[in-house]
Amino acid sequence: MSSDLDTAGLQSFIDEHGYLSWLGLCLDLIEEGRVRMSVPETEELRNPGPGRSVHGGIAATLIDTASGFALRTTFEKPADARLVTTDLDVSYLRPATGALTVDAEVLRAGGTTGVTDVTVESDTETVAVGRTTYRLFRES
Repeated sequence: MSSDLDTAGLQSFIDEHGYLSWLGLCLDLIEEGRVRMSVPETEELRNPGPGRSVHGGIAATLIDTASGFALRTTFEKPADARLVTTDLDVSYLRPATGALTVDAEVLRAGGTTGVTDVTVESDTETVAVGRTTYRLFRES
């Protein structure tokens, strides 16, 4: 299990990542097996046309990314963890209209597989839920 949850180091990973930094993704909370992240409301993330809701791909990205970070907390060195998404399930409940917050919780992190449960909120309402499965590459 993780002995050093280096929030600054993991935020630095986000800041150096082209897509995640463009989104303005912020790591708000990191605990063993749990992560909270947020993305500010910006026009670039909205769909065209009436309603101008946030594009659903942003919620899917948050589910995937927060899951990976939550699973990183189960590694001895979270910033150096190697893992890849093998399954991503997203259920959209309502349009997102503002800034987004995502909470990911590890359900299981074994030797080679990890599973998370995730909730995405906008304007204090749940807008999407998801579950991911990851392949974990732990050092032998």
